[in-house]
Amino acid sequence: MSVFQAIFLGFLQGLTEFLPVSSSGHLVLVQKIMGISEPALLFDTLLHAGTLVAVLIVLWKDVWALLKRPVQRLTGLLIAGTIPTVIIALLFKKAIEHAFTSGAFLGFGFLLTTVILLVAEWLSSRKTKGRGESEMKYTDAVLIGTLQGVAIFPAVSRSGSTIAGALGVGLDREFAARFSFLMAIPAILGALVLQLKDLLPAFKAHDTEALFGGTGLTAVLAGVLTAAIVGVFAVRFMLSIIRNKNLKVFAIYTGVLGILVLADQFFLHLFF
Repeated sequence: MSVFQAIFLGFLQGLTEFLPVSSSGHLVLVQKIMGISEPALLFDTLLHAGTLVAVLIVLWKDVWALLKRPVQRLTGLLIAGTIPTVIIALLFKKAIEHAFTSGAFLGFGFLLTTVILLVAEWLSSRKTKGRGESEMKYTDAVLIGTLQGVAIFPAVSRSGSTIAGALGVGLDREFAARFSFLMAIPAILGALVLQLKDLLPAFKAHDTEALFGGTGLTAVLAGVLTAAIVGVFAVRFMLSIIRNKNLKVFAIYTGVLGILVLADQFFLHLFF
């Protein structure tokens, strides 16, 4: 993988991880279009670490408040939301892996993201006043976490699903955005732990091909730095968008993309 390709994948990861359009779906799609083989394990893991850094930078006040006083209601809500995500990830591990390797679910995944966003905006528009943290129920967190679990499948947006779930249960737009991005922290950490587990055999065997896949250290660092920097801007952009505007433009984008992918998968066969 060249430095340019690494930077491009880092840019894509940092941008789409937090926009409600699915980073996993875009990465799989771009790899198909550009003929890029699956990224080396270490590079893929570090890209996720870059996006984690982005969340920690933007939401450092919230994270610091949780670290200073870990036993609080918000911590419980985040745990309640994370549990169903973990259960879904473990129960459907093989199906998720197949969906990533085959890319067969991409078109349907993008369309599912469209439906989730449109339904959430419709439900949110019917509520006159959103609820804040003190009014949020644990059942709300479980529902949001369940949607996050579904979003493990490629092309189903994690941020879109969690934001949509938060808006759908009646949370106010600002807290919905904050809660969604805070939920990204355990989600990304969990993905990192699973990826590090996969890396251990390669580390023990000193298998540089499995770790780097021909990707040089310069390319790795360039891609990770790009993911972190772009991720910071993407989080701030989404916080502003959710507070002031609706998500319909993202729903239209994923809907059109889903139709184009399905057209290629079933009729054109240019990339699939």
